[in-house]
Amino acid sequence: MGIEDYGGGQTDRSDVLVVTTNDVPGFQVTRVIGEVFGLTVRSRHLGSQIGAGLKSMIGGELKGLTKTLVQTRNQAMERLVEQAKARGANAVLMMRFDVTEAADVGTEVCAYGTAVVISRG
Repeated sequence: MGIEDYGGGQTDRSDVLVVTTNDVPGFQVTRVIGEVFGLTVRSRHLGSQIGAGLKSMIGGELKGLTKTLVQTRNQAMERLVEQAKARGANAVLMMRFDVTEAADVGTEVCAYGTAVVISRG
C-alpha cells in the first residue's frame, strides 16, 4: 500500500472549500448558512479485529484499520460537502471530525462545520 492509501482531505474537484480555520485569507463571509455535517458508521470486520488483536500484542501500526478509518473519514467529508452544496454554501469553516464507538459494533465518524458563502474581499 502506498501513501495515497493513507491520505485524505479535500480534492481540487470540489465546488465547496473546506477549511479548519475561522476564515479564509483574502475572502469575506457574505452569508452564514449554519451547521452542516456528514455522518457514516462502519461496522468492524471480524478478520481485521482478529488481526488487530494479534498485532496489538507485538506492536506496530494496524494498517488495515488505518486504511479503513481514512476511507470512513473521506466518506464523512464527502457527505459534509454534499450537504453544504445542497444548502447553497461555497465553503465550510471550522471543519472538525468526531469519532465515537457505535454500540460496540462499529465506529461513527462525523465531519461537521459551519456552511457559509464567501467572496473575494
